Amino acid sequence: MRALAPACLWLLSAVLGVGAPAKAQDLVPPPASRELAEGRFRVIHFAAEARLARSLLSEALARDTFPGLPRPNAVVQLYLAPDAGTFSAWVGSGAPEWGAAIAVPRLQRIVMKGRDAGAADGDPRVTLRHELAHLALFEALGPGTPRWFDEGYASYAAGEWGREQVLVTSVGLVWRGLPSLAGLDSGFYAGAEQAQRSYALAHRAVAELAMLDADRGLALLFEHWRREGSFERALRRAHGMSSADFEKHWKSRLRRQYGMLALAADLTVLTLFLTILLGPMWWQRRKRQRARLERMREVDRLAEARERESALSALLGEVVPDPSDPPDEGRIKGS
Repeated sequence: MRALAPACLWLLSAVLGVGAPAKAQDLVPPPASRELAEGRFRVIHFAAEARLARSLLSEALARDTFPGLPRPNAVVQLYLAPDAGTFSAWVGSGAPEWGAAIAVPRLQRIVMKGRDAGAADGDPRVTLRHELAHLALFEALGPGTPRWFDEGYASYAAGEWGREQVLVTSVGLVWRGLPSLAGLDSGFYAGAEQAQRSYALAHRAVAELAMLDADRGLALLFEHWRREGSFERALRRAHGMSSADFEKHWKSRLRRQYGMLALAADLTVLTLFLTILLGPMWWQRRKRQRARLERMREVDRLAEARERESALSALLGEVVPDPSDPPDEGRIKGS
């Protein structure tokens, strides 16, 4: 996963949650690897990743339930890649180059970057939680989950609320460019920037679905979904609305919640741009005004000094020559 730029927006997942990598069936633990096992989790790692493996295993065991779903039972294999080359070899050609992890739900397998991951790949605990949510959803509902829901649910379950910063800073996206829910799917494959927007919108859509039932969240929707085998029918059963109705509700809520925030953010950026652009001109004008004001003050000081001298001379009975009068030649000769 990747971190978004602050204010501080914290984690943005750049992971591919569904779809098996090339040759996924052929992935076997390398001879030099180790296995750490507890509960339903098996962590395959190398010696350098031993500490990370223990930490992730503890995290998985401590948080092994997911919103609205029954507790998972499937055995999960987590592979920690020691370097970029191994990661690429393990995930094959099915993952984006900017990914930090990939889940293969039909195999209940996750491949993650190990200690070689950079800061931009985010918190590995959140990455793992995101991927485990994909596996839990697949175990509960089977194949055929809409991609936008799959990614949105994984983000929602992992608590990746920082994704919504994308919505706060994009007037065009919130007011003019909102795609349909089905249209989100292509965005997950369109590069990191477009994927960020798709993840943010999918996350918000699932969060809105959960808010439709304040008491049970997503539980009732999932109950009908397992029974009906269809998101559309489950949505009608659980909330009395079609997917088209929900899509209108989702877009309306997005514009109401984020429209003014996005506008304010864009105005802030515009103000900063104008400040940088016009700042030097303003500063030069300010310097000229200050210099002009200083000259005026100097003229006033000289005038005040002359007035004081004239007043003092008058008190002493002295005649103060007017600088504009011609010199007195006779007085000069007689002196």
